[in-house]
Amino acid sequence: MSVSAPHIDARKRQGHDGPTDKMREYLEVIYYLSTRSEPVIAARLAEWMRVTAPTVTNIVKRMEEKAYITRDARGEISLTSEGFDVAENVVKRHRILERFLVDIMKVPWHMIHEEAVRLEPALSPLMEERIADLVREATTCPHGNPIPGRGEAHKGTRRLIEAAVGEQFTLRRITEEAEEDTDLMRYIQESGIVPGATFTITGSSPAFGVTLHRDERSITVSPQVAAALWGD
Repeated sequence: MSVSAPHIDARKRQGHDGPTDKMREYLEVIYYLSTRSEPVIAARLAEWMRVTAPTVTNIVKRMEEKAYITRDARGEISLTSEGFDVAENVVKRHRILERFLVDIMKVPWHMIHEEAVRLEPALSPLMEERIADLVREATTCPHGNPIPGRGEAHKGTRRLIEAAVGEQFTLRRITEEAEEDTDLMRYIQESGIVPGATFTITGSSPAFGVTLHRDERSITVSPQVAAALWGD
């Protein structure tokens, strides 16, 4: 008599092995761009992932074959319902881990993104549940991005680079691209550029960036960094 193993994923029995780790990375990036209402095209994915166009073309084709994404006549990429579920789960686990690393493990703020990237693929359902319980009150990651399923909407409707001189600007969140730069994250934290902080814009230039003033201190960030900081 044979007994089927209940823990085997039904999709695997049907010949659908699920997304690879690399696909999960791409689906996560597509999710991030989509939530910012940015058009998702292969060139943008190549830029984010720091890979060649043929590499992106190959993995996009595979994700399309597995019905995680669709592409329209212009080549713009959208998540299917299954692709969205996979991506949102990756994002949720990542942001819960970041919150756990800061709040419970006291890992330095600028180091948590890379640590969460390493831990997320290996996180079992049991450990995810236990960690989620430990940070159950959190609605965002430490960088201000909402944890899916916890009722927090995306705050911050514009980038710092769009703010005018003389305005007050309250930082709400830092984009995922910036999180990947450990040195940058250390710098902006040490400079007090953290979610919830309010600044006066005292200078702005497409060439030189934006100057922020707070608590008798002025800080100038490059146009690239100012584009990664969202607030209102």
